[in-house]
Amino acid sequence: MAMGLIQVIARSMRRKRTSSLNILSSKRAPRDYYKGKNCKPTGFHTRKGGYVVQDEKLPNYVVPDLTDFKLKPYVSQCPREVQTAEATDAAK
Repeated sequence: MAMGLIQVIARSMRRKRTSSLNILSSKRAPRDYYKGKNCKPTGFHTRKGGYVVQDEKLPNYVVPDLTDFKLKPYVSQCPREVQTAEATDAAK
């Protein structure tokens, strides 16, 4: 009897993972817990159910002028070997 009780306790301790205890999801938390998607809010909710977007919270992307730019936006994963004059002089 005592040996069976010890085995049951040992099995239950073996099954618990410490990493799974640290994960908090909406299913393991209280009812009003909302985890979200790690996004920053861009405004706020009003009392009447509306939403006000604030311009200072919107992302602002600064893109330089790329006219007359020599490089292409795509970089190949398997580039071709190109021999230049400098590479051939260094090999000699």
